[in-house]
Amino acid sequence: MNILVVCQYYYPEQFRINDICKHLVRDGHSVTVLTGLPNYPGGKVSSEYRWFRKRKEIINGVRVIRCFEIGRGKGSIHLALNYLSFMISASLRALFIGKDFDIVFINQLSPITMVVPAIVYKKTYNKKLFLYCLDLWPDSIAAAGIQRESVIYNLLYRVSKKIYNYVDKIAVTSKSFSIYFEKVLKIRSHNIVYLPQYAEKIFDKVEVNRPDKNVTNLVFAGNIGEMQSVETIVLAANELKQREDIQFHVVGGGSLLGKCKQLSKDLNLANIRFYGQRPLTEMPGFYKLADAMLITLKKNEFISYTLPGKIQTYMAVGKPILGSIDGEAKRVIDDAQCGLCCEAEDYNALAGIIDEFIRDKSKQKQYSENSYKYYRENFNELVFFEKLYSLFSELMEEQPCSQTKPY
Repeated sequence: MNILVVCQYYYPEQFRINDICKHLVRDGHSVTVLTGLPNYPGGKVSSEYRWFRKRKEIINGVRVIRCFEIGRGKGSIHLALNYLSFMISASLRALFIGKDFDIVFINQLSPITMVVPAIVYKKTYNKKLFLYCLDLWPDSIAAAGIQRESVIYNLLYRVSKKIYNYVDKIAVTSKSFSIYFEKVLKIRSHNIVYLPQYAEKIFDKVEVNRPDKNVTNLVFAGNIGEMQSVETIVLAANELKQREDIQFHVVGGGSLLGKCKQLSKDLNLANIRFYGQRPLTEMPGFYKLADAMLITLKKNEFISYTLPGKIQTYMAVGKPILGSIDGEAKRVIDDAQCGLCCEAEDYNALAGIIDEFIRDKSKQKQYSENSYKYYRENFNELVFFEKLYSLFSELMEEQPCSQTKPY
């Protein structure tokens, strides 16, 4: 197959689409990625990509075409400009990218507007669109503070619904996403399939490698933004700051990293360390350090529908999971019996389950084994690509594409 991938984010930005594209090429497919200029999560476009440099690259056999975008910067205005600039520049590029692609694969994170260039391509060349949904719009932006009664939310609702209805098939990473599409956006359920994420091969089951046998190390790895509620971890660390046998490690960057570091400083915490954004190749070392992994999310109905990709990674390395979360992520951890959960944003309860985890050493090994077992049975790479290729084939058999209008 000749596959066009549309995603605003791509290598050197650290998203799972990098591994998916590399795997597609390894399986003999031709892959072209239409993407933006690297600036996530720091907000500034990398210097090597400025002034029209490196607009076309070959990375791991993947042809990468980069379109102009304004860096995310700080604040809502810069973010809106970032979203808008990519949508316009990539849409113009889609008009001239060529008609030889068999299918268009959209890896949809935020914003939903990154789908627009794929729609332009569909309308121009009459091709099928397959959307892999990792972020629900418009409610993912509502969770960041936009009121559902506002004009902006209602505009984004109408835009999101039209965009999703232009797509021929939607794959969702969480079973609860299907509820959102049917309940909120009124999207027909037969166009929606469940396709959970997998963890990259670099993450394989690891044993704990404690530098200090008397200390329990708890690791959070991932983006530190509005949705992740990492401040809940900082406040839980504050509740446990008298415990010399507990150390927190926060690995990742994002818009709220500075706020979390300042909160830790204000609380005078010595039991939590921030490492910032680290290359993917360094991450296995942090997993080896961990006795358990931490996951937190903001308390919000629609955010609770999300199954963060870090869940699969935590399980792939065979780690117990301690979460201050609701909804889908809690359901998976409970089903797997691989850890303990409390309500989202409840830092007192998070401190409590951390203490419970440390005291009940008899369950720690079982949590670890259950975590890895559940990953192998539900989220492994082989199952993911078998299903992905099956969905691609189904869409291609339906060619020529009908020009369905959104409703």
